[in-house]
Amino acid sequence: MGEVPQVLSDRVAELQGALRRAVTAGDHSAARELRAELRAVDRGAHNTVARKPRTPNPARNHIANALTLLGHPATPKLITQVHNTFQKTPLNPARLHNLRRDEERAFRAAPQARPYFLCAALTVDSLTAARGLLALSTWPLEQRLVGPLTPRVHLLSMVTRLADKVSAHPSPEARRLLWQLAKTVPDVTGTPDTLDLQACKTAAQRELAVHREADARHREQARRAAEQLDAAAQLFGYRR
Repeated sequence: MGEVPQVLSDRVAELQGALRRAVTAGDHSAARELRAELRAVDRGAHNTVARKPRTPNPARNHIANALTLLGHPATPKLITQVHNTFQKTPLNPARLHNLRRDEERAFRAAPQARPYFLCAALTVDSLTAARGLLALSTWPLEQRLVGPLTPRVHLLSMVTRLADKVSAHPSPEARRLLWQLAKTVPDVTGTPDTLDLQACKTAAQRELAVHREADARHREQARRAAEQLDAAAQLFGYRR
């Protein structure tokens, strides 16, 4: 994915500023609407860039692409696996070392200089950076919060998204990646070669329905607290 056009970058910055003002003013209705619009702009940015001709991309853009496909914070290992499964240009895992620290330094120096930053997921109990997870700054705050049930919820959601991706772009490597994620889901059977994609997706959705509401409650409570943090802490975690 190339850099997002400046008009979309400006709109994201405008919406983020309006969201901070709404939160400060306690206008929860406006804040919900602004978060929804931010999500829509993020999807529009991804679709706009996806229509451009493919060119060699910096590592951070490869990472952003993989995170967009997964839809949730992920480990460098999973990000690398997803990218290398669906893209021809390999992503070197070494490029992810110290990346979050470099992104935080860039954000603190010039927060509006980039259309997005690679940032942290935050733990719901302390609002500190969750160990070993990367996220996108354009995601709503609650999408970057991690509670007790969140890792399982995220895995199940990733399985449903990847099942659709593998259906559209089947390959032995893609089926193997999906199977590795889905093999702990109840009622998912078979091998990478025999995995029933629709049955796999249905099984993940069934378990997801069990956990999603409780996980959302935990993250919503933490979101209200996290909104009191400054912009850098919301992206990279609270430091005691």
